[in-house]
Amino acid sequence: MLMTDQPDLPEGETRRQGQTTSQVVDFHEYKNARNPPPVTFHRRELDQILRVYGRMVGEGEWRDYAIDHTKDRAVFSVFKRSGETPLYRIEKNPKLAAKQGAYCVLNAHGTILKRGHELALVLKVFDKVLKLVET
Repeated sequence: MLMTDQPDLPEGETRRQGQTTSQVVDFHEYKNARNPPPVTFHRRELDQILRVYGRMVGEGEWRDYAIDHTKDRAVFSVFKRSGETPLYRIEKNPKLAAKQGAYCVLNAHGTILKRGHELALVLKVFDKVLKLVET
């Protein structure tokens, strides 16, 4: 299956060669719009996040997730149990892209564990560091 950043077409419609569904929107027009579209994760971003999520589920660390799209950020929340507060939140905030980086990982207390411009580097916070054990 080919994954793209283009939205899916309604059932029965096909995309012709070279046809795209995106349109160029003036930045000022977008910024001043009354109801701008919510910030979302792109497919490639979700693929990276779900790869980490799948690994952590396999290790028994995580059990459930939720995705929220608001007007200023997209949030992927991770839970140990579905009825609790999230253990971690992976956030995408485009307003911070030029400054500290659009992506960050926060813990349950709201402390930023890692922030950056590239999602793959931010997600490395979940990589386990191997330690040498001497016997």
